Amino acid sequence: MRKLSVVIIAFNESHRIARCIRSVLDVADEILVVDSFSEDDTCEIAEALGAVVIREKFRGYVEQKNFAMSRATGDLILSLDADEAIDQSLQEEIDAIKMSQTEDLVYQIDRFNCYAGKWIYHGAWNPDYKIRLFSPESGRWEGLNPHDRFQPATGIRTKQLKGKILHWSYDSVAAHESKIQNFARLGANSYFVAGKRAFWWNPLISPLFRFVRDYFFKAGFLDGSAGFTIAWLTAREVRLKYQILRDLQKKSGIS
Repeated sequence: MRKLSVVIIAFNESHRIARCIRSVLDVADEILVVDSFSEDDTCEIAEALGAVVIREKFRGYVEQKNFAMSRATGDLILSLDADEAIDQSLQEEIDAIKMSQTEDLVYQIDRFNCYAGKWIYHGAWNPDYKIRLFSPESGRWEGLNPHDRFQPATGIRTKQLKGKILHWSYDSVAAHESKIQNFARLGANSYFVAGKRAFWWNPLISPLFRFVRDYFFKAGFLDGSAGFTIAWLTAREVRLKYQILRDLQKKSGIS
């Protein structure tokens, strides 16, 4: 049987970390919580449930997940954020994978999102497939912060699982609004460093396109007011990201 390491990224998640850890207790051989120096009881709760806590300065979502992966000792790694948990079906699938000897696969899992107390069935958030189960040698985390993704190595196949990762994204609309500025700044800085540029029309056209795509073409309207709010605030974040990127370009003398 292969050893499973569960690695959890956390920061000030005292109200969520217990749910996350308890969901993996029956399948995990090792639970590591990489904590960015939380100021609440996150670490104490994690340790009380048997997790090993590693405190590491936050340098970005991609960097944090690659660091967490480097500290795991298992043959398989399940990567979670502290606001997530796995369902019973996924637990059973992971148990079966641990018993198998297939090592040239990474596993894609649908993340089912809860927004302000409402589960989301449409829009850009459903389906929400993520590669979260893999062996340490099968790839690494890439992407532009704050949007990380696991990139399999050449020749590694991807298999889709039936179970789900349950994700409590935001407890309220206000919590979502409070994160927009930070995510927009992270995204703009990542774009700038990567050499991506914004034109005068990006702050106008890009958010409009995103809203229309998510709310109408991806049927976000079927989730009622929650679907509208998600599409609207996502469009606002896109607008802010391009505005900040334009400002960075001007400061650097780039038109």
